[in-house]
Amino acid sequence: MSQYNCWFECVRGCGRRYAIDEIVYRCEDCGGLLDVEHDVDALRDRSAAAWMQLFDRRIHTNEWPYGSGVWGKKEWVMPWLDNENIVSMYEGHTNCFWAERLGKEIGISDLWVKLCGNSHTGSFKDLGMTVLISVVKQMMATGKPIRAVACASTGDTSAALAAYAAAAKIPAVVLLPKGKVSTAQLIQPIANGALVLALDTDFDGCMRIVKQITHDPTIYLANSMNSLRMEGQKTVAMEIVQQFDWQVPDWIVIPVGNLGNVSALGKGFLLMRDLGLIDKLPRIVCAQAAHANPLYLSYQTGFKEYRPVQAQKTLASAIQIGDPVSYERAVKILTAFDGIVEQASEDELANAAMRADRTGMYCCPHTGVALAVLFKLVDRGEIRPDERVVVISTAHGLKFTNFKVQYHDQTLADVESRYVNPPVELPADYDAVQRAIDTALLTFNS
Repeated sequence: MSQYNCWFECVRGCGRRYAIDEIVYRCEDCGGLLDVEHDVDALRDRSAAAWMQLFDRRIHTNEWPYGSGVWGKKEWVMPWLDNENIVSMYEGHTNCFWAERLGKEIGISDLWVKLCGNSHTGSFKDLGMTVLISVVKQMMATGKPIRAVACASTGDTSAALAAYAAAAKIPAVVLLPKGKVSTAQLIQPIANGALVLALDTDFDGCMRIVKQITHDPTIYLANSMNSLRMEGQKTVAMEIVQQFDWQVPDWIVIPVGNLGNVSALGKGFLLMRDLGLIDKLPRIVCAQAAHANPLYLSYQTGFKEYRPVQAQKTLASAIQIGDPVSYERAVKILTAFDGIVEQASEDELANAAMRADRTGMYCCPHTGVALAVLFKLVDRGEIRPDERVVVISTAHGLKFTNFKVQYHDQTLADVESRYVNPPVELPADYDAVQRAIDTALLTFNS
């Protein structure tokens, strides 16, 4: 048994606690969401330097399960879990890409993109799902009568849930909004054997139904309303700092929808600060699609007002959410991190993604939202040229091939394709090919 401990605790500060293996998603006293809290005093039995050395050493190990980017920090994630019940694909350790060319174009010399989509199912959701499914496996091993795990999803959550549940031999139920996820995202849970239910509604409608389904304690909720997911996702913050030799960037820009990811990111930084590994916090920017912008609208009121919106269709389909579950959590983090919320139009997000692609990336539309917001903040002078900026890329661009194709075919609604690059069709003739090359090189170097 680990000397460290964690538990669920109400985010509203009423003091109500629950054991991690209790099937509960909201405080039974005040209705607040629950966060996983750790015994920080116990974690202080190691010095900051000793934690850094331990985590650095585990990057290079194949010892189960510590080679995972999540489970290499097990003591800070889920310390009481038995290693034999951990379900891991060795997620994490994703590349922090130096976007040198794009940074020079926009006037920043220290721009980085954390490629969280370079993961087992192609998104950062793997980081949280390894924790949730591992806890469920242990709960089932100790006699909890769980029959299945279930989630509502705009695509990436369903892929991660289906893959990890399949590895653990746990039935998975996925509720998706019909016609509102990419083909690549839809086929992932189908391929991994999940029961996929395509509902004639949007994500918020799917979320309402999955909450009802999981009133049955034998069907376990796998959405980020369940803060087990955030325990894995918070390791993104730790990886970023570790990749910069334990130095904190000045800014983090992250695309947000249901707001669990920014809440998790903040938790990671706060825990590192509380344990002395870092002595400052970055500023956090939440980037929303203008078609699904309830956090942005609330930010405009200084977070004094919050109203769900009817999310409109957006190319950034994974964040097409009008009533985010983790709003309260996100506001706490943004307040603590002197945060900013900005939005991007469909035209802005599409062209930002394709501009980045022209410098060697391959961006999903959600990363396009974050980049478009970054461009705005740089243009306004809020982010200075000498500051280090890390943009969180949440998914792999290959999951959104249709988005890319339609952009270059110039068939996306409300988008003027400024970086279009269609194939040039030619006869099989040497002179024609040579002329095309010469013309292209003149344009490239102009």
